[in-house]
Amino acid sequence: MLNQENILVFGELLLRFSSTEDQFISKNHTVSLFPGGSEANVSASLGQWGIPCAYVSCVPENALAANALQSLADLGVNTNKTLLQGSRMGLYFLLSANGLTSGEVVYDRKYSSFSTLLPGVINWDEVLEGHTWFHWTALTPALNENMAAVCKEALQAARKKGLKISVDLNYRSRLWDYGKQPIAVMPELVQYCDVIMGNIWAVNKMLGIPVDENLNRQTTVDTYTVHASASAKAVFAAFPQCKHIAYTFRFMDNPRHNLFYGTYHNAEGDYRSAVLETNEVVDRIGSGDAFMAGLIYGLTSSTNGQEIIDKATSSGYRKLFVKGDFGDGAI
Repeated sequence: MLNQENILVFGELLLRFSSTEDQFISKNHTVSLFPGGSEANVSASLGQWGIPCAYVSCVPENALAANALQSLADLGVNTNKTLLQGSRMGLYFLLSANGLTSGEVVYDRKYSSFSTLLPGVINWDEVLEGHTWFHWTALTPALNENMAAVCKEALQAARKKGLKISVDLNYRSRLWDYGKQPIAVMPELVQYCDVIMGNIWAVNKMLGIPVDENLNRQTTVDTYTVHASASAKAVFAAFPQCKHIAYTFRFMDNPRHNLFYGTYHNAEGDYRSAVLETNEVVDRIGSGDAFMAGLIYGLTSSTNGQEIIDKATSSGYRKLFVKGDFGDGAI
């Protein structure tokens, strides 16, 4: 094990309502509820793996929020830095059973305690104290301009304190609805990051890195690997602070199917995981977050590029067989 990192994760703690049937509102009235959110999912995995981890968010001071925070604390995550203010938690509704179809996701995050945070509210110098790594995602600046500004002040403080910074470039088109496209917001924030995770399409949408429009489901793994390497080189050139890049490749041919692999890139070379495939998916929500957590674990426990991408990919793949948003506790 390398020097143990003490990781601070920042993002919105959400509640997920998902159908247990083909329709969300049905005569049986059966809907399941899970705590989640991309950043919380990363924290949950890190906590279960015994990596020192704290999660900072903003939730109302009520029993429901306390219950959701306790679910993270039970997994080994320090939630003491989360702000208690405002009046509601962010929600999202998965209108299909376990995300196994193309069923729509409906977000209800506007005016939540987290989304109404303003710059200057969080004392980042104090919150970051004692930590060596800061993780955030593109979901936060997607909420509104104020949240983009909060991210910027957090990143500037983290860089000033010398923390390693990682970002997941999750792209959700339904969230970017306040008049700005990601390309107008994300490059200014990503410039602070040492680790970038996403996929070749996300870095195109958010950072302006070219991607071949002819790539599709039939494109071979070897071809995708070549394009991933070229994309990573362009990211390194555009964002010199970045030293580590990982991409996921995930394809779904039917509700129970998932084909999953990843690539990892650093100054020493390009690495690709094995291709993992299943027709027994239980819950595909959170698999990318589990990959991100596995990437952080890999970077904190090894300098071997192949070991790093294998850890990340296996973590993401295993999440496909775990119900709910959080991954399992296996390493």
